[in-house]
Amino acid sequence: MSLGPWAARSARAATAATRSRVRPGDPGWPTDAQWAQLGRDVGGRLAPVQSPLTACAANTPGTDCTALLGSLKNPYFLGDTVGLTQTLGWVDAWTSMPSAYAVSAQTTSDVVAAVNFARENRLRLVIKGGGHSYQGTSNAADSLLIWTRSMNAITMHNAFVATGCSDAPQRAVTVEAGAMWAQVYQAVSTRGGGYVQGGGCLSVGVAGLIQSGGFGSFSKAYGLASASLLQAEVVTADGVVRIANACTHPELFWGLKGGGGGSLGVVTRLTLRVHDLPETFGAVNMTIQASSDDAYRRLVGQMLTFYAGALMNPHWGEQIRLRGNNVLQVAMVFQGLSRGEALAVWQPFIDAVSAAPRDYQFKSPPLVLALPAQKFWAPSAFKKFTGLLRADERPGAPEDNVFWPGDQGQAAQVLHGYRSAWLPAALLHDDQRARLADALFAASRAWGLSMHVNKGLAGAPAAAIAAARDTAINPAALEAFALVILGAEGPPTYPGLAGHEPDVSAARRRAAAIAAAMRELHRVAPDPGSYLAESDYFEPDWQRAFWGANHPRLQAVKQQVDPDGLFFVHHGVGSEAWSADGFTRVA
Repeated sequence: MSLGPWAARSARAATAATRSRVRPGDPGWPTDAQWAQLGRDVGGRLAPVQSPLTACAANTPGTDCTALLGSLKNPYFLGDTVGLTQTLGWVDAWTSMPSAYAVSAQTTSDVVAAVNFARENRLRLVIKGGGHSYQGTSNAADSLLIWTRSMNAITMHNAFVATGCSDAPQRAVTVEAGAMWAQVYQAVSTRGGGYVQGGGCLSVGVAGLIQSGGFGSFSKAYGLASASLLQAEVVTADGVVRIANACTHPELFWGLKGGGGGSLGVVTRLTLRVHDLPETFGAVNMTIQASSDDAYRRLVGQMLTFYAGALMNPHWGEQIRLRGNNVLQVAMVFQGLSRGEALAVWQPFIDAVSAAPRDYQFKSPPLVLALPAQKFWAPSAFKKFTGLLRADERPGAPEDNVFWPGDQGQAAQVLHGYRSAWLPAALLHDDQRARLADALFAASRAWGLSMHVNKGLAGAPAAAIAAARDTAINPAALEAFALVILGAEGPPTYPGLAGHEPDVSAARRRAAAIAAAMRELHRVAPDPGSYLAESDYFEPDWQRAFWGANHPRLQAVKQQVDPDGLFFVHHGVGSEAWSADGFTRVA
């Protein structure tokens, strides 16, 4: 692979490879005068960072910890606070810690100034948009933070053509890196009447999701969010602003589509394809209690048979959950069907459950809802359908700050354990389905699990699968019917915060139970791969799990655009060369 415009830097890589990063108090840490100059370079948008949690743990006078703890379940409060992250930590893995300084970037030139300053002064650099990383990659103590929250402009295009390309014009939307998906859906769908493939959780940042691959509720219809990327503006490690697309910097462009956020550069602006909006979006919910282990095992088998025959197609997404108390929950969404059509799809399954009252009872009866797709994310839907959406209740909060009630549990969570694995569609074949049902049942004895059927592309249109194949994500996702997720978390806690410290022993027990459950699934899917955005912090073979055969190509892109390793995130491309905290060269 040609090094292209980065060739001149390769001669300096060997020297830089021996250098480690500096912390406050170390020789080489920038002087007050140097920090002041950076502040002037970014228009005064540089400031030291404090976490309100560390202030509470230290009993800092004047800190209202009661009010803080009440605010932590609001994902928009977390996102608007520079010293906080959406997840507060992972027991035995990481704890949310503030950077030394943050540049609250409003323009691409602010990002350029911060990148140059970090490179020239050997600083640990962190990038945060939405701050949703389970791996802790959007925070690091003693670092310089580039905070893109204020870069949130959204621009619609009726006839977009990527720079340097001669493709036919198409409908698109350009989004700055700090925008949240709630804002994008309001612009593209509620006001614009189109659809952009994005995340299901509305407070997730756009740039991070695109770079992780990007599954949303309707991925089975529209494919990966990263596959809809048409062009990106990115600041690379040399401080140069580059426009990456299929015609200019194609390898960097490919790497940004699923190669992981924070490893290849700072994405400042993305342009995404806008799809036609279907007439309807809807949801199907029900909860079924089985009377015995044997009945539950049969119910799991019935569900798999029904899914394989009726639901593995572009209409359906979201979750089928199996619980250890012999409960099966359906929490699915659909697109392009009327309420009557969706109910007709499910009626055979509902009838089969109803016909066996000694074995099964509906703890919550089947509920099928449908509404015009253009109103699906509208704040007015929150007002009309009480409980379907929740709002940011802070005084003066934007009307677009809405979120799904089911996602509120993630706000300020402390993870105890988390694993994911793609389930190949081949396991749904007649000669394999019983083995899969047995494995799912056995796993549920150890810990509950969710099958996210929208996070496996088997059953999607051929065009969506072909587009996903041209991304960096593990190709296992293309042949999977679902991503199974096993997770455990605790309420907002923080080390040293009296009365609100993590329960370490409980967390370790739960992590062990999750590991036992995953071992059962590995009996039928021994090398399934894992989705990097929703994965085990301690994944031993993360290169293979996250990217499979695509990892060597990603390594080549990393060497091309960042040979000195300025950009580091836990289990990111090239992170093998650094200590776990990203400060010391080890290879």
